[in-house]
Amino acid sequence: MYTVISAAIAFVLAAIIFFFIGIEYRKKVAEDKIGTAEKQAERIIEDSKKDAERFKKDAVIQAKDEMIKQKDEFEKEAKERKKELQDIENRINQRQDLVDKRAALIEEKENNIIKKNEELQKKEKELENSKQRELDELSKIAKMSIDEAKSTMMNKLQDDMKIEMATYIKSEQDKAKSEVDKKAKELLVQSIQRCATDHTSEATVTVVSLPNDDLKGRIIGREGRNIKTIETLTGIDLIIDDTPDVIVLSSFDPIRREVARIAIERLIADGRIHPGKIEEMIEKAKAEVENTIKEEGERALFETGVINVHPDLVNLLGKLRYRTSYGQNVLNHSIEVANIAGILAVELGMDPTIAKRAGLFHDIGKSFDHDVEGTHVSLGVELLRKYKEKDEVIWGMEAHHGDCDPKTIEAILVQVGDIVSASRPGARKETVSTYIKRLQKLEEICNSYKGVDKSYAIQAGREVRIIVKPDQVDEEGQVLMARNIAKQIEDEMVYPGQIKVNVIRETRTTEIAK
Repeated sequence: MYTVISAAIAFVLAAIIFFFIGIEYRKKVAEDKIGTAEKQAERIIEDSKKDAERFKKDAVIQAKDEMIKQKDEFEKEAKERKKELQDIENRINQRQDLVDKRAALIEEKENNIIKKNEELQKKEKELENSKQRELDELSKIAKMSIDEAKSTMMNKLQDDMKIEMATYIKSEQDKAKSEVDKKAKELLVQSIQRCATDHTSEATVTVVSLPNDDLKGRIIGREGRNIKTIETLTGIDLIIDDTPDVIVLSSFDPIRREVARIAIERLIADGRIHPGKIEEMIEKAKAEVENTIKEEGERALFETGVINVHPDLVNLLGKLRYRTSYGQNVLNHSIEVANIAGILAVELGMDPTIAKRAGLFHDIGKSFDHDVEGTHVSLGVELLRKYKEKDEVIWGMEAHHGDCDPKTIEAILVQVGDIVSASRPGARKETVSTYIKRLQKLEEICNSYKGVDKSYAIQAGREVRIIVKPDQVDEEGQVLMARNIAKQIEDEMVYPGQIKVNVIRETRTTEIAK
């Protein structure tokens, strides 16, 4: 409405302005038209006033209509809002009634709970007194004190827990085996199959065959000068006894024994046995052994594919040809460990170079003579650092016996390769006395458990079979017994590879048909 009035006023003002402009214009055009212009101006003013009055009336009517329309809409909206508020107020009143009812119920329940709590406390006291009376009566009947009864109950709970533990252990073991056995077997079988090599069994003595017994006297020489020369130049003990057609070379150093063997065989073939010739043959034998050491080191590098090795390390590798560990040739063992570690690395999608190199050098410390102090691991670490081998190679070599935690995956693969090569059937041997003592110790551990009927160490001590009494050992106890025996064997015994513990429980029923 105000907008319309403002527009009308603006229109009137504009008309007046245009009027004065017209007057001025006409004055300048011609004085003779002043009268006419004034009449026209009056007529225009009159018309303008009429138009303004008419426009003003129309604007007022429109404003009134708009106000009536807005008033109707406002009243309608107010009625709707009022109705909504009334509905909300009704709902609030209803909810308030519900809240009041619930509050009354809660208060009533609280009162009931308080009463019941008082009753429960009273009953608890009565039960406690009744329980104490029953315990006293049971103690008199069973002639057991409360502590003794508690001890009996604890023992029963322990038995129940053992059953649950055994069930859980068996379940978890089966689950773990089903997940890893298949892949582990595939990797190890492939590695062993592709790296199977021959192992020679060597001891601290070497036997040299003679064409006849007459040569024994010539080897001894006048007043024993020949045998003294041989022993002095080679550092071995020459044993000549009543055994026909053989002499025995004894030394802890296999290289010395090999030099002496070659020299004596050449002296026998030459026929001239005297101190001068003995010294000549020993020097030739030393040169031949040194050449063999170099060739064996190069063979090891060729078979494993390891390159860029310092010549001194090649010679030290070749010396391992004359070293043994439980009857297993150390050089062949090192080659096998390198190949197994390399194959496992390839199977796992890794670079086999580091694994092979660490596997080949893992026993390099055994190439030193026995008079050098230190373990073969510490000596090997110093040696590899001296010849600038990579840290990854040194870490793999350093951790192969578990002296330190493996820092790389390659170190773990070297550990696996060492275990597989050393523990596979036929790889190593023991003396008879050590072997028998180990088997006896194994059976003693098994027989020390309650409920064991018999135990047998089989598969050269790599497996133990335990037969238990079924009336004393149940199925859950059978699982725990196998686990406990395996743990005790790990803690108390030293053995290569693994020992499988089999606990057998069976019941038999026999009837006779007459």
